[in-house]
Amino acid sequence: MSAQAPTIIVALDLADAGAARDLVTQLPPSGCRLKVGKELFLAGGPALVSEWVEQGWQVFLDLKFHDIPNTVAAACTQAAELGVWMVNVHALGGSAMLRAAREAVDRHPAPPLLTGVTVLTSHDETTLAEIGLTGPPEAAVMRLASLAYGAGLDGVVCSAAEASLIHERLGHGFRRVTPGIRSPQDAADDQRRVMTPGRAIQAGASDLVVGRPITNAADPAEALARLRESVASVIG
Repeated sequence: MSAQAPTIIVALDLADAGAARDLVTQLPPSGCRLKVGKELFLAGGPALVSEWVEQGWQVFLDLKFHDIPNTVAAACTQAAELGVWMVNVHALGGSAMLRAAREAVDRHPAPPLLTGVTVLTSHDETTLAEIGLTGPPEAAVMRLASLAYGAGLDGVVCSAAEASLIHERLGHGFRRVTPGIRSPQDAADDQRRVMTPGRAIQAGASDLVVGRPITNAADPAEALARLRESVASVIG
């Protein structure tokens, strides 16, 4: 598999909207995109997302919508109205929910990318068994990725460990958005299925989601620059 340059997405998993604003001012819009998850969305609300969109940032709204089809469709409509670049839903919601999300997004004149969350990178075989998903994580990931693909989603959120298999079975055009990216010197924190940027690219990741190694760095811009250099060394 030939490696291609991935998109770098900085996960702004912060509880304070002001701190998030300060951090974003240190990052170059040409060098990364932003991910806003539940914690920051609750702290800053839709207005914070709109603020960054208006500034020209491409924002991944990571709220993992998971509800009845009508409710998820309505939520996706609101996300599209914010002008975000990407929004996600949880593939565990099933094919009817996924199709409803797809239809809702497609009704917008500038639809965001729509991705499906498969298995969180904090899960392993033991924790999956606790919720009734037996077998290795990659088996559950492929079942959910196939559901998302069949519903017409643009890709999935998965660990880099499954990116190669998804690429092989579902094709290059189906995005593999990969959290849990860590350099060898970084702590895994609460992630269980992690991978270095170089290995993730070689495994077929199309998007690298990197949070604490950048957001907790003394110099976030320098940390991002080092990551970009690491990526460039793999791409060649």
